[in-house]
Amino acid sequence: MTTKIIEKLLNDYIELLNDEEDFNIIINVGKIPAVKTFKTHSVILRNRSLYFRNELANINKDENNIKTINLNHVPIQQFDIIIKYIYGGVILLDNLDVSFIFELMLIACEFLLDELAKYIEAHLIETKAHWLRLHFAHVYQESFESNILQELQK
Repeated sequence: MTTKIIEKLLNDYIELLNDEEDFNIIINVGKIPAVKTFKTHSVILRNRSLYFRNELANINKDENNIKTINLNHVPIQQFDIIIKYIYGGVILLDNLDVSFIFELMLIACEFLLDELAKYIEAHLIETKAHWLRLHFAHVYQESFESNILQELQK
């Protein structure tokens, strides 16, 4: 019973991303012409990500009390998974390409989502070690860009 209640709660939080009325943060992701707008909520972003807490502290509101963040360097597909994780605390890595998962981990590091980055790191080490060895130079270089990925650094 408790599991179903928590599942419903998480789904309700994820559904907030479709709320067209009560959002106060707009996040534009991707590069023109393929830009996707995510209408989000500062209270969730601030509490779930130190990156967004810091970003939001430095952005002024517009005349409608909305703050806008532009993340042109972040791929839409990865951000869609990241924002759903921020809202619902759930991520499914099954059936995703390994390079996609690796980039997802790097984005999690950028957004200071340590728990998610470490989870993906462990997943890659445990289930995708062959890919990591094949792409050693890239993995090595990227893992040292963040203090979070200490297991990959080893």
